[in-house]
Amino acid sequence: ALKSGSVTFISHPELSRFLTTAALGEETLASASSSSDSDTGGASPPPRKKHRASAAEGAGEPGASAVLTGLSGVVFGLATHSQTTSAIHFNRSVVNNLNSIMQSNGAGQEPESSELSCLNSAQNGESSSAGGSHSNGLLSNADNSNGVGTSNGSSAGPCSGTSSSEVGSLKKKKRLSQAEEDVIRLIGQHLHGLGLNQTVDLLMQESGCRLEHPSASKFRNHVMEGEWDKAENDLNELRALMHSPNAIVRMKFLLLQQKYLEYLEDGKVLEALQVLRGELTPLKYNTDRIHVLSGYLMCSHADDLRAKAEWEGKGTASRSRLLDKLQTYLPPSVMLPPRRLHTLLRQAVELQRDRCLYHNTKLDNSLDSVSLLLDHVCSRKQFPCYTQQILTEHCNEVWFCKFSNDGTKLATGSKDTTVIIWQVDPESHQLKLLRTLEGHAYGVSYLAWSPDDTYLIACGPDDCSELWLWNVQTGELRTKMSQSHEDSLTSVAWNPDGKRFVAGGQRGQFYQCDLDGNLLDSWEGVRVQCLWCLSDGRTVLASDTHQRIRGYNFEDLTDRNIVQEDHPIMSFTVSKNGRLALLNVATQ
Repeated sequence: ALKSGSVTFISHPELSRFLTTAALGEETLASASSSSDSDTGGASPPPRKKHRASAAEGAGEPGASAVLTGLSGVVFGLATHSQTTSAIHFNRSVVNNLNSIMQSNGAGQEPESSELSCLNSAQNGESSSAGGSHSNGLLSNADNSNGVGTSNGSSAGPCSGTSSSEVGSLKKKKRLSQAEEDVIRLIGQHLHGLGLNQTVDLLMQESGCRLEHPSASKFRNHVMEGEWDKAENDLNELRALMHSPNAIVRMKFLLLQQKYLEYLEDGKVLEALQVLRGELTPLKYNTDRIHVLSGYLMCSHADDLRAKAEWEGKGTASRSRLLDKLQTYLPPSVMLPPRRLHTLLRQAVELQRDRCLYHNTKLDNSLDSVSLLLDHVCSRKQFPCYTQQILTEHCNEVWFCKFSNDGTKLATGSKDTTVIIWQVDPESHQLKLLRTLEGHAYGVSYLAWSPDDTYLIACGPDDCSELWLWNVQTGELRTKMSQSHEDSLTSVAWNPDGKRFVAGGQRGQFYQCDLDGNLLDSWEGVRVQCLWCLSDGRTVLASDTHQRIRGYNFEDLTDRNIVQEDHPIMSFTVSKNGRLALLNVATQ
């Protein structure tokens, strides 16, 4: 170590004599010894000038390089000192002799500039053994990107074991693509929602990304803390970042509405009235809502207010919901939509289920019901394709069967003039006979359960003009309907309200009736093959003899084409969401 200008040379113990006598001279040895003594409380070291002279004298002695055979390396250490900043000059002949000996012994060439690089590192307080030492404490040669380049353009040195390319990659971070930045922000938002805020800060710091705009972060904090005046001021900063100028008015309206409701809940009626008159009304936005808000002034207590306003009350829940609404007006680059990662994952699961060939269970939108680590797939074995039970109670052809809406019962209609109601065991899924409904003289070719599964309507074949409306729970016949003996009522469909149904046939009858069989409306000249009521409660879909499905509105008496086929549509079924229809075509 070099301390306060003194020099100590450290080498392999067996080579100490060669270094001190042949290479550096007696005077330098004395200096080194005195320096070593000074480290342990001995005499103070001689001046630095004398060290240079001694090194110069020892350098010229013959045989200096010969006696250093086998030297693997010399470590020069320098301890920093606030008052010692002068460079230390070594006799280059000694260094060259050391290099030539080491090269001849296969230790590899180490340019003289590397020695200076080591000293420079030591002067800066860095360790000079960064090149990786062997077990004997001597340094091995290594490439050093920080070393001084030699005349042949190469760089080397024992101070660092890191190549120039590695150092460059460490200093320069990888540039993230837009997609990668988006993923990091989505992860950060999800972690923030879990309360892992320190993890989010570290993620954003290490990636160099920003979870949201600083103005948006400030706005979020002010909303959650209920500092409404500050939140309004934040909107002015966000104005320049928004695509729609009208969005500011909508956002301000939502803020003031929350402020107004919280004042009312706290019993600050005058302050609430001031917000209503002086801040909400001048916006001239959504006046209908303002009229509704003014009615809340008459609420006698907080519970009444929360019930009428359908509002969670002052606190984190309502403010979080408010923030979710406000986020919809901000670009995603400023503030991410609420729970965006959760939304994307749910959409991915739904898409996998839609593409699952054998999927036949109810869709559960909760992510807790699936594994995100594997793609969703249903086995063919999960699809009902094996015979579980054979029912033999009918004594003639079975023309129609239909499960109830809740899946607990099955109705089967037969040519034997009976309808059998079967109970479904929820565990074994086996059927057992519940009751038999008799008296259908023409047989039963169609069945329809009411939306609440209380009633069941039975239709006959083409030459039957009657409908039977049964109470399934009691087994009693509520209505037996027939408008004319010339009718053919072969199809029926329930209105979603469960209080009306439509019926029709291929002879041109198309009726809407109540539960007592009274005729409410009729549509002339429509030859009906199959019927279905949509969830809007107004539109009835009917396949007719013109190979099409048309939509009929009984309220305004309008109709329109929905589907056109090349062959007769014998029957069809509509999905629960009303988007898809499964058709049975005569020739297929």
